[in-house]
Amino acid sequence: MRLRLPLAAAATAAAAALLPAAAGAAPASAGERASAVPSAPTPARAWIGRLVVRTVARAAPRGSARVVTRLDPHAELGPTHYLVTRSAVRNGARWLEVLLAVRPNGRRGWVPADFFQLSTTAVRVTIDLSDRRLTVHRRNRVVMRAPVAVGRAGTPTPVGRRFAVAEQIRMDPRGFLGPVVLPLTGYSETLNEFAGGNGRVAIHGTSLPELIGTRASHGCVRMYNRDIRRLARLARAGTPVEIRR
Repeated sequence: MRLRLPLAAAATAAAAALLPAAAGAAPASAGERASAVPSAPTPARAWIGRLVVRTVARAAPRGSARVVTRLDPHAELGPTHYLVTRSAVRNGARWLEVLLAVRPNGRRGWVPADFFQLSTTAVRVTIDLSDRRLTVHRRNRVVMRAPVAVGRAGTPTPVGRRFAVAEQIRMDPRGFLGPVVLPLTGYSETLNEFAGGNGRVAIHGTSLPELIGTRASHGCVRMYNRDIRRLARLARAGTPVEIRR
């Protein structure tokens, strides 16, 4: 649990390219653009914005508002995507509030809508810490359930309704993190850094499958390697994630 790669010595040295677009994701159609504006996630649909220009996120939907953080259209391994949490029109211009991958968890910022290429997803992910189970819904129907390992008592997995998949990173399947890492927008609430990283939480595979179903991690969510591959096909960057106690 961190994420600046690698997390565990030479085992994670081979981060490669972004994975293909996931199932359940679709560009915003002409009908959607005409009949709907980007809005808060619902059980049936969430809006995702792919940032296309370098910009800043602001504390309010106006150009004079305080800067929350700077945003770049490219992450280390590909384009950046943001979960849209609501929208507003100010002086004839539409702004989008998006979920940011900064501390504290759940922090948001406003960006002009014209700076995004918009799409929608019908997929959402729920992680239940007490049951140690991950569930994927698509169009309000369960399409996947899988056991997971979660944070130990001293380094718990953070909880909340507002997380999102930040990106998808392909790894060496023989490594500690398994074949895929899905960094989330959330951070550990007990660790400011871990293994040289900044305490970022992720969903990933594992080289220790015997620990699945237990409280074993420093905050990350571990899955069987076969399950993380399947999840990566369903949940692309920007997919909403809820983590429950």
